[in-house]
Amino acid sequence: MELEFQVQNVKCQGCASAIRAGLGQHPQVRGVQVDVPTGRVTVETAGDVRGELSGMLRELGYPAKA
Repeated sequence: MELEFQVQNVKCQGCASAIRAGLGQHPQVRGVQVDVPTGRVTVETAGDVRGELSGMLRELGYPAKA
């Protein structure tokens, strides 16, 4: 399953690395892609864990835009 998030505060590749590392710890996450210029985060998962990942993004300092 592919989930997309539009997130705030993504300014550089360091931010992208932090998001990939943070979300990659979730057991159902298979892959994470971050587009720095647009703030789009695409996550390949084994199930619908949107709520959990949204919370993780918020804790990492990259909350999803409403």
